[in-house]
Amino acid sequence: MRFFLHTHPQLMAIPMRLQSFASAQKWEGGVSMVQGASRGIGLEFVKQMLEKNGKGHVIATCRNPTKATALLELKNQFAERLNVLPLDVTVESTIEESARSITERYGSLNLLINASGILSIPSVLQPETTLSKVQKSSMMLAYEVNAVGPILVIKHMWPLLKVGGLLGTDRDVAVVANISARVGSIGDNRLGGWHSYRSSKAALNQLTKTISVEFARKKDPIACILLHPGTVDTDLSRPFQRNVPAEKLFTKEFSVQKLLNIINNAKQRDNGKFFAWDGQEIPW
Repeated sequence: MRFFLHTHPQLMAIPMRLQSFASAQKWEGGVSMVQGASRGIGLEFVKQMLEKNGKGHVIATCRNPTKATALLELKNQFAERLNVLPLDVTVESTIEESARSITERYGSLNLLINASGILSIPSVLQPETTLSKVQKSSMMLAYEVNAVGPILVIKHMWPLLKVGGLLGTDRDVAVVANISARVGSIGDNRLGGWHSYRSSKAALNQLTKTISVEFARKKDPIACILLHPGTVDTDLSRPFQRNVPAEKLFTKEFSVQKLLNIINNAKQRDNGKFFAWDGQEIPW
């Protein structure tokens, strides 16, 4: 004879609520994740979040942490509050492993920033100045890194973003922030060119918008937004800065400060929006 124990759904929910409350209490100041944190904007996000929130914990991921010298220096400085994990957006198993590790240690995430991106690789990928230079391999690589990878990260981190509080912040929602680019805007495209990069960022925009609709439909307390950092003086943009006016070439410090201001003031009504560094919405 078999006996079945029928537990009331409200009683089953109590341990989950207690677990969520305990997690929020343990990680006072919130838990943030920056994907693509070894250099550039991603590294600067990690640095500023650790310096500006004395109780916040940050998870920084990159393809090869052992070679991320600047990130490891931050780890030495903020040993108790910075956790560095390997994650390659082109290898989904590494995303899954990071999600398991974060679940076991933290139990929840309050903020996810997808900062990785690819624009050029010598002898492999260069922004196309004309249609005749478009290559399938370049387009597929840009799409994989700039669009598919960030969405897979959201897919595996989603359960973590659905639980936990936002202690130490003014936000009433968890935030997913994908770093996009103004050149990904179809409505703003007046110069043409850069087919692979433009289209991959446009794909990221569409995928992010689609995810935001699902979050809203399921009433998840998550704002999924897109951010354009401006033209920032990083390794990514350095080969293409020659014609950029000095006043429009931003430092990493300035751009990330502006983007964090948008993130920290995000509300549920911002879900699915595309913002420039100055807070202005960008047309699709």
